[in-house]
Amino acid sequence: MILKYFRKYALISLLALSISIPQAAEAASSSTTGTTTNEATNTSDLTTLQEVLNYLETYNIEGVDRKEFLDSAIRGMVYSLDDPYSDYFSSEELQKFENGLNQEYVGIGVTLRYHDHKLYVTDVLASSPAAAAGLRQNDIITKVDGQAIASQEDTAKIQGKENTQVQITVNRSGKSLTLSINRAHFALPSVTGKMIPSSKVGYIAISTFSETADDEFATKLAQLRKEGIASLVLDLRDNLGGYVESAANIAKHFMKNGILMYTSDQSNELQPVTITDGEDIGMPVVVLTNGLTASASEILTGSLRDNGLATVIGSQTYGKARIQNLFKLSNGSSLKLTVQKYLTPNKEDFNHIGLKPDITVKNSTAAQLITGLYKSGVRKVEVSGSPSSLYVNGAPFAGYVDVLQTGGKTYVPSQIVAALIQGKAEWTPSLKKLTLTDKNGKRTGYTVAAKSTKIVGNESFIELHDLKQKVPNLTWSYQQGILKLSLN
Repeated sequence: MILKYFRKYALISLLALSISIPQAAEAASSSTTGTTTNEATNTSDLTTLQEVLNYLETYNIEGVDRKEFLDSAIRGMVYSLDDPYSDYFSSEELQKFENGLNQEYVGIGVTLRYHDHKLYVTDVLASSPAAAAGLRQNDIITKVDGQAIASQEDTAKIQGKENTQVQITVNRSGKSLTLSINRAHFALPSVTGKMIPSSKVGYIAISTFSETADDEFATKLAQLRKEGIASLVLDLRDNLGGYVESAANIAKHFMKNGILMYTSDQSNELQPVTITDGEDIGMPVVVLTNGLTASASEILTGSLRDNGLATVIGSQTYGKARIQNLFKLSNGSSLKLTVQKYLTPNKEDFNHIGLKPDITVKNSTAAQLITGLYKSGVRKVEVSGSPSSLYVNGAPFAGYVDVLQTGGKTYVPSQIVAALIQGKAEWTPSLKKLTLTDKNGKRTGYTVAAKSTKIVGNESFIELHDLKQKVPNLTWSYQQGILKLSLN
């Protein structure tokens, strides 16, 4: 599986499940409860549906696949709800849905980034088919089964069925290599973490709230406590949600007692969902968010923020304040239906809006991480990276550092520089000028006319030689495609 694109674009349907999964009998009993008039209406409706099916089977010259007809009828009912989160799953589709939620995939096991007309390998997952075949981070994929990579859409060529083979040709340090990789089933951990080098700051990333995420989190937190962490960075970026029960269990590691959220159903009456018998985290916490922090991730983020347990850093979250249940049907299929809305402990309804961070750092994955580490107590940050890698204080993280070289000049993203000096970067369009302000309020300017700044898309870059003159305590190097930045 090409995880980066799969998770971000194909898994939007995974945005949160509820704590309980009612059985078919429960759904059926509630649907048949009512007055005699309602029962008669229901019977009439079902009779009409049966009549249509009979006519189609008897007279339609192309014939009718009964199962396909019924599946289409059900999907039509669900899709008429104007609810992007409700869905109908066949038994096969449900299995794929649950596999994705629990991070079980079929593929080669890499994350990719298409940038500047090149397809970079940004990570090779441990114990994956790609790792076994010798694929490496920073490899540039040039061909798949002999066909040249020409666009991001070509990444789909790498996907395929289990127990099939794909030929991957890469450029590795100027040499061309072709590797045969067998696509296979593999599972990813939902939780990863590490101690930040040269600090007492722990880092935990939760990629999805799977059925095992709460246990994985407990294990990782206990490990980091033994290593002596004094603060924690909790990374919920790109986490599209999952099981609410898992998120609630993780919240118990942060608060002894408190409100997780408020929920309401068709009655519109708010009901508190509380945390009891938990434990106080006992240390400063930073939560990292972005536009793909969604659903169960927003439940946890909102709860930690509103209970005064964490500072939220990053960009506005996705904005999905709705919970779904899975209802099993008698034919083996399932309905995923929105059954509740939820609000944060401060009763904020952020649906279609998102949660606003306490400290906004837009777009840049590296800048968000750097800002979070400083806020957590890291005193010195050294950044290195390439279009396919990011290292902070020598430790690897998901992310990248883009560098522009043109006219003998070298440019670095201003967001990363601003985060490194604990300041901010502001662009003034009318003057075509970038102003950099450090944590002490010192301002330095960079203009397009002087070629000390460039704008590419929506991102501003600073020329490193000019930056060094105005920020003399900056140290940088750029060799063999790797940029290194630090402050003395």
